[in-house]
This record gives sequence, C-alpha cells and structure tokens, in this order.
Amino acid sequence: MQIATFLLLQFALLVGYRRVRGHGLELEVNGEPRNRYPDLTILREEHIQQLAKRNTLRLKMTPPLLVIEVVSPGELQRDRDYIAKRSQYQDCGISEYWIVDPDTQTVMVLELVAKTYTEVGSFSGYEQVRSPQFRELNLTAAQIFASANQE
Repeated sequence: MQIATFLLLQFALLVGYRRVRGHGLELEVNGEPRNRYPDLTILREEHIQQLAKRNTLRLKMTPPLLVIEVVSPGELQRDRDYIAKRSQYQDCGISEYWIVDPDTQTVMVLELVAKTYTEVGSFSGYEQVRSPQFRELNLTAAQIFASANQE
C-alpha cells in the first residue's frame, strides 16, 4: 500500500471520507506554478459543498486544515516539498503541513503560527506523530512507512 493511500484511509476514519482528498485535488497557490496537487488534503466541512462542481480550492476560499506531501526521490523533488511548497502553503494560510520523507523515514509536522510555519516535530521510528489539528490521531512514523511495503 502506498503511504498517501494509507494516510487517506486513516484520516477518512477520523474525519469522514468526504473531507479527505487525494492527489486529484487542485489547490490554487501564489507564485509559480499557480496550482499544486497535494498528495493528501484534509478539508473543512464547508469545502464539501464548494467542491461539488469542481475539485479546486481557490485562494479566495478558506484554506484546508492540513496538506500532506510525500517526498519523491531526487534533489529537485526534495527542494520542491521542503522549500517551494512549504512557502506556498504557508502563504495560503494552511494551518498544518506534513512532509513525509521515505528517504529519511521522518514525518515533519509544521504548524502555522502568526503566518509562519513552525516545526511541531520531526518524527521517526516508533515516535507518535503529533498533529495540532488532529490530536486524536494515533499513528507512529513506523506505521506510516511500513505501509509503503504492504500489498
């Protein structure tokens, strides 16, 4: 099972499947490119109706609660997730951003505080991933990365 799919299923159990979107969600951002397609997005209740016609979150809409990116191999992709997307998601006002890095086996959780992302933690092994938005989430980094090896 892929990491993003595993996380999608975990969050669907937590908030309901209608509030969880995979890679197909288009997210309008400032800068270039103008749109991103996060690996996983956790929506607010109000987004369900807004996205009924088009699977696009516009800048003028309330930002989602959480965006998760799984880092792809390669220096370019790494910089994109750690630098470019971090800056764009921060500018959009997204409350929480996770960077799930299979190479380093870490889950970095960032929280928006006073319009700037601050690191909640970088979790690995059997450490519990702490989410400010989803305190009831009960996952370790090891569980997340083990999902990449499951059929």
